[in-house]
Amino acid sequence: MTPILRTERLVLSPYRPEDENAFVALLRDEEVCRWMGQERSPEEEIRAVFTAILDEIYPKNMFDVWGVWAEGVYVGHAEIKKTGNVDGYEMVAALVRQSWGKGVGTELVRGLLHYAADTLKLDEVYGMVGAENAASLALGRKLGFAHVRDVVGDDGTVTKMLVLPTAKIERPGADPAAGPRDGGPLLPPTPTAV
Repeated sequence: MTPILRTERLVLSPYRPEDENAFVALLRDEEVCRWMGQERSPEEEIRAVFTAILDEIYPKNMFDVWGVWAEGVYVGHAEIKKTGNVDGYEMVAALVRQSWGKGVGTELVRGLLHYAADTLKLDEVYGMVGAENAASLALGRKLGFAHVRDVVGDDGTVTKMLVLPTAKIERPGADPAAGPRDGGPLLPPTPTAV
């Protein structure tokens, strides 16, 4: 069962039926889809995906999928799941445009990494990032992800496959002499399952 997770500012919770319109709006945003490396789908297809989350994924405990909230406002979507894209578990995160550039993505990914390591006991986590998505690639570097290889789609688009061994996740209270790579605090409190 997908747990509720909390970071300093975020609550990751399983979707509820009343969250459908927020989910649809996120995945109907052309800019969000562009940076996720996918085509914008018709609304009815996105609604069918949302129904599948509630009616198939959660009841069958297929994988973890969350709506992401900050102060009661929907700010994005997150998943950790086995996919055909990578040899293990892939982390998926998407944010509404209003949350871009505010550190929400960094906090979300760090929270997902802690959950992957501490709860799922994964040895490594993968991410797939479009080659043109400079902000997400910079975030990956900052958090210690390493480039595995480029994946070229049938249409010629390039996606970067990244991996992070969970043993390399930086923890609060780590050696202060080493210092965070970006000069600021590196991790919020470890997410807690509720």
